[in-house]
Amino acid sequence: MSTADEWTGLDRTSTAERVAGILRDRIMEGYLRPGDKLSEEEITRRLGVSRNTLREAFRLLGHERLLEHQLNRGVFVRVVDVDDLRDLYRVRRVIECAALREITAVPPAAIEGMKAAVLDADQAAVEGRWPDVGTANLRFHQRIVALTGSPRIDELMRRVWAELRLVWHVIDDPRTSFERYVPLNHELLSHLAGGELAQAEKKLEAYLSAAEEQFVAAYAEAQKTS
Repeated sequence: MSTADEWTGLDRTSTAERVAGILRDRIMEGYLRPGDKLSEEEITRRLGVSRNTLREAFRLLGHERLLEHQLNRGVFVRVVDVDDLRDLYRVRRVIECAALREITAVPPAAIEGMKAAVLDADQAAVEGRWPDVGTANLRFHQRIVALTGSPRIDELMRRVWAELRLVWHVIDDPRTSFERYVPLNHELLSHLAGGELAQAEKKLEAYLSAAEEQFVAAYAEAQKTS
């Protein structure tokens, strides 16, 4: 029979996972930047959780390679390296391309979600909000991943998006980084809406490979000057 303490521990773990999710989202949305120190006092106050719960959330995000504990200094948002970046794109190619191979048609609701993300990117580009173009681009690719219908894959990819967002903070010119992907997402959407899944997969693989080389070069150069 389970004891009361065991149930309390489970509840704390569940709360820690929710706190980790909030912090992960803050990283993915660009509010927490590489090298930022996280204040236990401020976060516990804002979220209304205990320090033990927060430390468990920190531990979970450490396993996800989003945070790191520095001895006698505290907990910091991790700085991604070039090898990490290449691995992230390797994961993206495997999962996103497989998502298109495993379906016979894209549901109308998924097309509408992708269209909304593409239109958001268009509007942000017109207004010169280039980091927001990057955010809309992520939402577009999240919709592709969601075609797998797998909550586990969605969870894995949220970690990937969060790590990628850490890379974007270091690159100085968001317009150069994201402008080219606005028309490419339109092309992908056109193939998907037309049921041209093989063409979409081929274009997506080339798209992600080119993006990898672009971001690796820009990130390596940015790290030299930082």
